[in-house]
Amino acid sequence: MEKPNVLIIGAGGVAQVVAHKVAEWADEFGDIHMANRTQAKADAIVDSVRDKGRAHGRTITTHALDGMDTGAVAELIRRTGARIVINVGSPFINMTVLQGCIETGAAYIDTAIHEDPAKVCETPPWYGNYEWKRREACAAAGVTAILGAGFDPGVVNAYARLAEDEYFDRIESIDIVDINAGSHGRYFATNFDPEINFREFTGTVYSWQGGQWRENEMFEVGREWDLPVVGKQTAYLSGHDEVHSLSARYRDADVRFWMGFGAHYINVFSVLKNLGLLSEHPVSVEGQQVVPLKLVKAVLPDPATLAPDYTGKTCIGDLVKGTRDGKPGEVFIYNVADHAEAFAEVGSQGISYTAGVPPVAAAILIARGDWDVKRMANVEDLPARPFLELLGDMGLPTRVIDAKGDRPI
Repeated sequence: MEKPNVLIIGAGGVAQVVAHKVAEWADEFGDIHMANRTQAKADAIVDSVRDKGRAHGRTITTHALDGMDTGAVAELIRRTGARIVINVGSPFINMTVLQGCIETGAAYIDTAIHEDPAKVCETPPWYGNYEWKRREACAAAGVTAILGAGFDPGVVNAYARLAEDEYFDRIESIDIVDINAGSHGRYFATNFDPEINFREFTGTVYSWQGGQWRENEMFEVGREWDLPVVGKQTAYLSGHDEVHSLSARYRDADVRFWMGFGAHYINVFSVLKNLGLLSEHPVSVEGQQVVPLKLVKAVLPDPATLAPDYTGKTCIGDLVKGTRDGKPGEVFIYNVADHAEAFAEVGSQGISYTAGVPPVAAAILIARGDWDVKRMANVEDLPARPFLELLGDMGLPTRVIDAKGDRPI
């Protein structure tokens, strides 16, 4: 069977991981292409792949692309013959890239929900505002579209599905916990695009509890978690993509997302927000229109520059509670990643690594036919174990704490 050509869109920290892993697993694919608005950034990533000795004689061809232009996306897909598109660009381009895939028949993978630059924290369920409106079009075109195939969303969705398949016949709650216990040595920085990072935390916190949407403010609800490797950490109830799809599949369960924050981050964030510097609405400064959030982004460190000095580990997992045969139980399914190890392998920090490996695993499963479902799906709609086992082979092993102890899945 002919191997499918693959097109990677984006050239940030996650895209760097994707490029390295696609090159490492190049036998699963045909020709490899990479596109970005600034082609030189894609060229630099390809150089890093070559410097790590992962090219193995394969060429990664780069292209300039405006991802907001559906026609340009479709034209590039046709020109490269790409059958799988891995979209790791800004969430602002999801819908245009998805439409380009529908028009050309290429499979589509992304790692985060679509965002409208002019809107922050829309009404739930977020997927229902954008991607899910293309479900019928994907099915009619026979296009496989895997949504949210990063780590969270993505792998944590698969953890929930694994709990459903192998542990419970009724799920009562899913608590997703994301802890970054690493240190980058900067006064203040975000681990990915500051604009996207801040937009996540400036709006209403939505969780699914008691069969309905609950609203809180950011940093209003916190609790201490005692987790493997990283120990006791404080995490706060936060709004996040996966709550909006998992709540559709597990309507009778409480679905919550918790993210770890230190006191310093909360203090700086609060000052910026209270001063209006996290607003996406332009203000006039000496006759010039300035978007405060973009100004803050411009003065903060580029997340890609954090990797060389990053130390410590991440722990991300699902605490799932439920019943089997009427008996209650719980299971914690998780991964621990190391920032320094990620940098040594692919030149990126651990947050980018955990987000970048999963979409390549999804692409491999599409190429093999296991996940080539010819319709739109979130990760929890697909078999979890093949995905998680492949991730283990690729550097993101899954562990589980259950009645038998702490062990690999």
